[in-house]
Amino acid sequence: MVQIQVILAVLFIVFGIFLKQTNHSGFAGSKRFWKMFVILGSVILLSRLVSYFLHPA
Repeated sequence: MVQIQVILAVLFIVFGIFLKQTNHSGFAGSKRFWKMFVILGSVILLSRLVSYFLHPA
């Protein structure tokens, strides 16, 4: 289960970077949300890593 959460966090970060870099007109309305995706992915990834190192299974 932890692996899925880490993969989703990385996908959020990658999608946020994609939104920032893209010039496609279909994403024009969503470009302002790139920071949210990067921050959300980073927070999730950091919390999963901290949780794993504090309570390894």
